[in-house]
Amino acid sequence: MSPAHRGAGIASVAWRGAVLAVLYLAAAGCSGDSGMGESSWAGYTQTGKASYYAEKFQSRKTASGELYDKAKRTAAHKKLPFGTEVRVTNISNGKSVIVRVNDRGPFSKGRIIDLSSSAFRSIGRLAQGGIDVKIEVLDGR
Repeated sequence: MSPAHRGAGIASVAWRGAVLAVLYLAAAGCSGDSGMGESSWAGYTQTGKASYYAEKFQSRKTASGELYDKAKRTAAHKKLPFGTEVRVTNISNGKSVIVRVNDRGPFSKGRIIDLSSSAFRSIGRLAQGGIDVKIEVLDGR
């Protein structure tokens, strides 16, 4: 084998190794584990917009398998584990509510959490549609 071919072979092996490493890391990221240990969520905070579920979602199945009930204090978050308790505080009036994550979402840009209508109503007016909130994980699931 000529020196040029030997160098190409080494580069090809290095390239395959790099591709395999990237694929491994991508697969690990898709495993459903956030990379944070379960207790690592305790004390997690986030600020952004909150909205609430439309009436049409009443009694529909959530991502956790539960049926959505507008009277319960539940929420949808993109990453927090199901069952996580979160304090949601309306930044403009200081009112807060504790909700349990049982769904995934929101899927609208700029929103960090969707609340059941009863939870939203306890910290804001439904007519507002969306409010600025701070969320704090309480139980660290």
